[in-house]
Amino acid sequence: MSALEVQDLSVTIRGARLVEAVSFEVAAGECLAIVGESGAGKSLTASALLGLTPDAARVEADVLGIDGVDARSFSESDWRELRGNRIGLVSQDALVSLDPLRRIGVEVAEPLAIHTELSRRERRERALELLESVSMTDASRRAGQYPHELSGGLRQRALIASALAGGPAVLVADEPTTALDATVQARVLALLRSIADAGTAVVFISHDFAAVRRVADRVLVMRSGRVIEQGAVADVLDAPQEEYTRELITATMHEPRAERFGLGDAVLTGIEVTKAFSGVPAVAGASFTLLQGQTLGIVGESGSGKTTLARMIVGVEKADSGDLRWNGEHRVQLVHQNPLGAFDPRWTIGRSLREALEAGDVPRAARAARVRALMAEVDLDPALTRRRPAQLSGGQRQRAAIARALAADPDVLVLDEPVSALDPSVREKVLQLLGRLQREHELTMIFVSHDLDVVAAVSDDVLVMQDGVVVEQGPVAGVFASPQHPFTQELLAAGR
Repeated sequence: MSALEVQDLSVTIRGARLVEAVSFEVAAGECLAIVGESGAGKSLTASALLGLTPDAARVEADVLGIDGVDARSFSESDWRELRGNRIGLVSQDALVSLDPLRRIGVEVAEPLAIHTELSRRERRERALELLESVSMTDASRRAGQYPHELSGGLRQRALIASALAGGPAVLVADEPTTALDATVQARVLALLRSIADAGTAVVFISHDFAAVRRVADRVLVMRSGRVIEQGAVADVLDAPQEEYTRELITATMHEPRAERFGLGDAVLTGIEVTKAFSGVPAVAGASFTLLQGQTLGIVGESGSGKTTLARMIVGVEKADSGDLRWNGEHRVQLVHQNPLGAFDPRWTIGRSLREALEAGDVPRAARAARVRALMAEVDLDPALTRRRPAQLSGGQRQRAAIARALAADPDVLVLDEPVSALDPSVREKVLQLLGRLQREHELTMIFVSHDLDVVAAVSDDVLVMQDGVVVEQGPVAGVFASPQHPFTQELLAAGR
């Protein structure tokens, strides 16, 4: 008997059928990946499996069997009994999912208090065992810490431990590695695979095909609420039958740039740049050269110092020692990782662009036309200027953020993880947009990312950072083809 069985699942919200006729099964010890772009219905399908669809949603299915239990007519109290006990959830953002006011050990033990009769001491001991089972380093100390005191990878492990506390037969992991660095992502994926191998049925929601290849046995491709293709991972990813699947896979595969062309003189030279926070080095003795027209990629794990270095380049942070030496006057602009957080949520996109133009001393009479021109440059409908950030898709928000950066007519664009949360095809369009803008505006770019495939696609040269130190640098094709430093080798191995 399958641990999870779904036949003809449909989800309708306010008359709109958002998921239609979805069917699949997951056996104990198997991992099924569900892939597709934003709006494909994959996360809504996952929500239906957990009884977490919006109040306005109507869920219908011929079969919705979870660990042998028919959940089709469940009330909320029925779902509360099932969730954490027979089916668990690992969500994308562990920092949001974990209670910021509770220590990790208490968070992991909560399902035990709900679903078991263990004493407080026994729950505490079991929580430690769970943290150790997900390879949490120094579990006894981590159990006493709060979520913000842990790295992204450790928070995700804590969330997985909490999801496993009730011993569920099914584990739903919804984009659990999207924001993680390559090496951390590889460890979390290995953990999920080991959970499946131990007998749990795992449903893995993702838009990362490399991650799917690492962890899943079978894959199901969704588009516009429907399943358009499914099968064994090797069959679907190596020989996809649907054009849409082929497009998604192609958007995740890039070869490193083999040639460095059109590069000019040095724009910026970094000489032994150092920055510490509370005595802890964030960047230590970084030296590099940025050439006119170049795209310089900066890669490394969280905490490696790549974002701190980028912030010093744009002038947000000041180096403690060393020198960032500009060759002449250059306008520098930053494109943030999270445009939803970077925009004022109360302002329309048009107002944010007008503010940027005002800061750039563009006359008031010329701003309306310039706003329309900026929207056209990033391939956005000018009508979207009347919307607020939350009313745009992720790709539209990122394009709007790029438009705002261009408002100041910069010479150098610093992009901090600009496509990390985007679906493959949307990400590919934004990367193509950046390439076009670089050519048209003769931009020099610094591209900070943990996605090695993206860095390979856009960069001429790359800096590899570990613990604040630049451990390797050079042309991206050479570094990626023949890495010399052990950390670079580990980073590239984790990304494959």
